[in-house]
Amino acid sequence: MLIYNMRKRCKIIIKNMEILVELYPSKTAQIIWDNLPITSNCKTWGNEVYFHIPFDSRIEIDAKSEINLGEIVFWPEGKAIAIGFGKTPLSIANEIRLAADCNVWGFTNFDLKKLVAVDDGDLVRVERV
Repeated sequence: MLIYNMRKRCKIIIKNMEILVELYPSKTAQIIWDNLPITSNCKTWGNEVYFHIPFDSRIEIDAKSEINLGEIVFWPEGKAIAIGFGKTPLSIANEIRLAADCNVWGFTNFDLKKLVAVDDGDLVRVERV
């Protein structure tokens, strides 16, 4: 008998970009999944795009402020999903440093450097795949 470990996936749609995200098995990921679809407006902070969402998740034990390219996070203090793709105003050298500790809830292989084209106010939608 074959058993497949299928993770949940969602997509983040900004402008003409569809970012496929594989959700991690975490409380934050489950809360986000349970509340999809989400529509919001983007904000930018250096090489980070974030957008507020109408629900909350507590900070998890493995939350961090320095993330790897491709990690999708939830920022508990700002009640927002954040996508870092390069240097922010707090970065040292070439790290992706966020404003505070965030819960990593997913990962994407999408070329996030394309998010440089996103402007404040751009519409974003997150939906199940």
